[in-house]
This record gives sequence, structure tokens and C-alpha cells, in this order.
Amino acid sequence: MDLVTVIFAQGEGAPQGSPFGSFGIMILIFLAMYFLLIAPQRKKQKEHQKLIANLQSGEDVVTTGGIYGSITNVKEDRFVLKVADNTKIEIAKSAVASVISKDSE
Repeated sequence: MDLVTVIFAQGEGAPQGSPFGSFGIMILIFLAMYFLLIAPQRKKQKEHQKLIANLQSGEDVVTTGGIYGSITNVKEDRFVLKVADNTKIEIAKSAVASVISKDSE
């Protein structure tokens, strides 16, 4: 007998796994990924949206680009930041990374 015939002969008698078992494993992997990655990211995104919705003029913020400034005007889709004397810039609301609390200074 040659080697190929022996290998095929051994494969024919081997028990086959249930397709539902492998499907169940896929579901378990998906659930683990959801609870470890997707759910915490959604929670963080909701907190960030709530933070942006509650921002008002006079609050000090840091942008995602690392620019520190104070909000001087709130528009529909953007903020006007005062970053220095006589220097104001407009940024998208989503560009605000965090609020600087007065306590930490």
C-alpha cells in the first residue's frame, strides 16, 4: 500500500463533528467579543455624546488635537474656542476630547 491510500483509509472511518457544535463555538466567540470590546466602546461613546451635549460657554476643554481653550460660543454643530488673547478658533463638537475641571488646576 502506498502512503496516500493509508491516509485516505484512516480519514474515512474518523467520526465527523457536529456542524451545530462548531456553530455554537462561533456564537460563544461572538458573545465574548461583544462583551469585551463592543459594549464598553458603546458606553464610552454615549458618555462622550452626553459630555458634548452639556458643554456651555466658559468651560475649559481639550481637543483631540491637544489644543487647550475656553468655549466662548456654542453653535449648532461647532464650538468657538478662545485659545489665546485675541485668538479664537472654531472646532467641530466631536473634536472635544475632555473638559478640564477647575479643581485640577
